[in-house]
Amino acid sequence: MTYFWQGVQSGRWLTAARIRGYSLILLVFCVIAAAGWIASSDGLIDRNGKPIGTDFSNVYAAGTLIWQGRPADAYVPALQHAEENAVFGREVPFFGWHYPPFFFAVAFVVAAFPYAWGLAIWVVASFAAYLAATRAILPRPETLLTAAAFPGVFVNIGHGQNGFLTAALLGGALQLLDRRPWLAGVLIGCLAYKPQFGVLIPVALLAGGRWSTIAAAVATLAALLAVSFVTLGGGVWHAFADSMTFTQTVVLEQGGTGWEKIQSIFSAVRMWGASVHGAYAAQSALALTLAATLAWLWHSDAAFELKASALATASLLATPYVLDYDLVVLAVAIAFFARHGLSRGFSPFEISLLAAAWIVPLLSRSVAGLTGIPLGLLVLLTLYVFTLRRAVLDPARSAAHGLAQA
Repeated sequence: MTYFWQGVQSGRWLTAARIRGYSLILLVFCVIAAAGWIASSDGLIDRNGKPIGTDFSNVYAAGTLIWQGRPADAYVPALQHAEENAVFGREVPFFGWHYPPFFFAVAFVVAAFPYAWGLAIWVVASFAAYLAATRAILPRPETLLTAAAFPGVFVNIGHGQNGFLTAALLGGALQLLDRRPWLAGVLIGCLAYKPQFGVLIPVALLAGGRWSTIAAAVATLAALLAVSFVTLGGGVWHAFADSMTFTQTVVLEQGGTGWEKIQSIFSAVRMWGASVHGAYAAQSALALTLAATLAWLWHSDAAFELKASALATASLLATPYVLDYDLVVLAVAIAFFARHGLSRGFSPFEISLLAAAWIVPLLSRSVAGLTGIPLGLLVLLTLYVFTLRRAVLDPARSAAHGLAQA
């Protein structure tokens, strides 16, 4: 037992060979599982009666409504569901459209193709963007393999969801922040399609004095608003605003999505029986703590990799509505943290913690459903605390090293 604990502490168990081996095993297993899942389906409907790509069906149906000149109908559950049924020619489960009108651009493009082709184009293009961003953050030979085998990838593909795009935009923006701050701002502005993940980005940018990036983000958001008003009309924004009540009450507060799927502290305390007000209080307390610590970190002289990793992790923690497929963003946090550790050395437990963060999207939903333990939330909180801890200890460690060299 002592030897095991020492291995977890030192991280020596995670050799380069094991990283490659574990990644290949999981990648092959998931590819085989996905192939079997598709082969056992009835056309575009899997054996559970759900569309292949599940959540992508709401994107595609919203796109077909645009082509029909009815974009606002996507925000009316009955009309959106009717269109989803029309796409597949049969009754399918309802998958709601909860995105701001910006995201209609993606829906419009994919709906120009047959459903299967639209899904394939969406997954391949967004996956390539995710891999490119991750490889740019951590330019090492093993990065593409470990990023491709990251379990969040398979959860996201199974849902036909947008975790790849979110990770690519946030990771790309952080990677470009120093060299091309204006382009970083454009990517951050585009992240407004998923507004719940942008709550803490202004806090970090303001604390870090990243004024050109802030200006570019604001300009990009203004341009997106203007284009959406010109192309879709103001009515679609009224429809979006009206739909937010349904999203908040049914999907989030009543747990329509499933408490085990949502990885937030809000969902955890609701799963444990707390009231809606209690859940919001817990989420607000956590968000305020994150904002305060992020402001300190981004205003400090800590290494940028730690600032970037903390922001990626905090963006997931700050929102009450974060699904397990959104944990693709964890790859950004892991990559920045690993980059710093590889250049400066790892402290006790950090390597094992990164491994836990890497595997947790595979386990979080099932563990929460079976035991009521919010494993995803616990790993996110631990990674954030360790990132802050490293930011505090690194200057002291560097100073001690300098004295030893003197």
